[in-house]
Amino acid sequence: MALKRGLSGVGVQRNRSSGSRLPIAILVFFSVLAPLGFLVGRGLYISDQNSIQSDSSKQNVDWRERLALQSIKSLLTKEVIDVVTSSTADLGPLSLDSFRKGNLSASWKVIGVEASVEDNATSQSNQKATDFKQETSQVKEGKVLDDDHSHDTPAKTLRRQLREKRREKRAAELVQQDAEATVKLENAAIERSKAVDSAVLGKYNIWRKENENDNSDSTVRLMRDQIIMAKVYVSIAKMKNKLELLQELQIRLKESQRALGESTADADLPRSASEKIKAMGQVLSKAREQLYDCKLVTGKLRAMLQIAEEQVRSLKKQSTFLSQLAAKTIPNAIHCLSMRLTIEYYLLPLEKRKFPRSENLENPNLYHYALFSDNVLAASVVVNSTILNAKDPSKHVFHLVTDKLNFGAMNMWFLLNPPGKATIHVENVDEFKWLNSSYCPVLRQLETSAMKEYYFKADHPTTSGSSNLKYRNPKYLSMLNHLRFYLPQVYPKLDKILFLDDDIVVQKDLTGLWSVDLHGKVNGAVETCGESFHRFDKYLNFSNPHISRNFDPNACGWAYGMNIFDLKEWKKKDITGIYHKWQNMNEDRVLWKLGTLPPGLITFYGLTHPLEKSWHVLGLGYNPSVDRREIDHAAVIHYNGNMKPWLELAMTKYRPYWAKYIKYDHPYLRSCNLSE
Repeated sequence: MALKRGLSGVGVQRNRSSGSRLPIAILVFFSVLAPLGFLVGRGLYISDQNSIQSDSSKQNVDWRERLALQSIKSLLTKEVIDVVTSSTADLGPLSLDSFRKGNLSASWKVIGVEASVEDNATSQSNQKATDFKQETSQVKEGKVLDDDHSHDTPAKTLRRQLREKRREKRAAELVQQDAEATVKLENAAIERSKAVDSAVLGKYNIWRKENENDNSDSTVRLMRDQIIMAKVYVSIAKMKNKLELLQELQIRLKESQRALGESTADADLPRSASEKIKAMGQVLSKAREQLYDCKLVTGKLRAMLQIAEEQVRSLKKQSTFLSQLAAKTIPNAIHCLSMRLTIEYYLLPLEKRKFPRSENLENPNLYHYALFSDNVLAASVVVNSTILNAKDPSKHVFHLVTDKLNFGAMNMWFLLNPPGKATIHVENVDEFKWLNSSYCPVLRQLETSAMKEYYFKADHPTTSGSSNLKYRNPKYLSMLNHLRFYLPQVYPKLDKILFLDDDIVVQKDLTGLWSVDLHGKVNGAVETCGESFHRFDKYLNFSNPHISRNFDPNACGWAYGMNIFDLKEWKKKDITGIYHKWQNMNEDRVLWKLGTLPPGLITFYGLTHPLEKSWHVLGLGYNPSVDRREIDHAAVIHYNGNMKPWLELAMTKYRPYWAKYIKYDHPYLRSCNLSE
């Protein structure tokens, strides 16, 4: 019973399990196979539709492409169209905006690549897009070599060539910019090298020891310090009667002084200098042990310092005196020229000593110049430069006045070298009989004992103003320097006259000065108050009430050297009388020092008309930094100062402006060794 019951239970279970599998199979069929069938059918339908649409779109694209090609062929070259075609085949259609802008670079805008990849329109477009992406990734990773172009199409080759041309053009531009920058640096270096002192360059050598050390004179300074201390200990050794040490110090002192000599740098010292330094150091150490006394050494050093300062002051004073003497002394060659010309002049018969065209001397319609000089060569440069730059030399008249020592030489020079069609006349200031001490205050003052002592005992310590050596200029003793205050008396029949110094050079025609309206003033001059030291308080003593009451200390100064004078207004305003008045008041030199500019500033105060600065450029005799453009554009350049162009101490960069008006091949100049 039990077995039967068990078998029947098993059968019931099998029937139940078979009955439950059928619904599961049906569920799997509808959930998996039914959607799969739907999708397959849908795909077949879509593919049919896509094929139909692609056929219709191809037809539409064909007629659009034909129409676009007809329009583009008239605008673009065949070369560009090939590039467009190739790019379109590879990357899809291109943006026309880039072509409107003329942009044919490698960065053309590609449209439709993403769409073609996503839509999978054709396997060919998918493959090309994939190749494009792979190529791009390879380029980014550096795997594509530039020189592998064996399989490129002609259009790709053309694009590559265009890119290479652009790279070459850019490289050429960069090279050109580098070359221009190099040229600029070289030019700047050349300009800097021009400012280097040639004296320093002359000593320079890259193998010299001082160039290895910034302190190239350290050894020299050490030797000098040792010599100073040795002198101190020599003095102390004498005081303390240390004879043996004294003798040893003196020996080492002489050795060091001989070794040092005139050396200014370590490279100039002899090879034995280091041994002398060691020997001196040993002696100084010994002296320090035996003789050192702080108070005593300090006193000796202070005394040596005071003596050195006195020597420096004395040498400065002597240097100033010698420079003034050199500036005012006529060189031997010019003195030789004057002597030879004088001899030749007085050997001439009287009828050959006259200049032609003497009728022009008093013609007020001509251009008259006043030149007062005792330097033949300087006067010749003034006349020659004026004539060579004049538009019509026949209308120019030169009135030269010199002293009796140079009268024959001045005449003979211009008889041998006449100034072309211009008129010239030479006079002797000593023959002006009206110019005497009773009429001229300066002549009367020069005859006084006080003035003689001032000039001829300038080095005496009790002499007033003995330190101001520049005012003891010999030219102040000559009436040639003061004759400028007597122009109407010298030339009574002239209306206007141009006064010129003998240290000027004329570079342009000066006839325009006669047409300048002076507005009722007497003197036409260029002002010099660009700097403070060219104002009245520099020249006049404003502590004196006569000066302080009548003049403005900040009034602008002006320059002698090129002045146009209205002689009619001069006579009306009695300029010479004003000059006499102030000159009489300055007999004791309490108003101004000697010279002609201070009394000129006083005499023509309020009566001077300022001229354009380009008429007269000053400073070539003392200022090494005069603007070259101002010199080139100036009508007259003035070598005012001590460095006159005929002296050896002249500034070499300014001398050619003066020297070009001298004929150095003249036999008289060659015989006196006058050369450039």
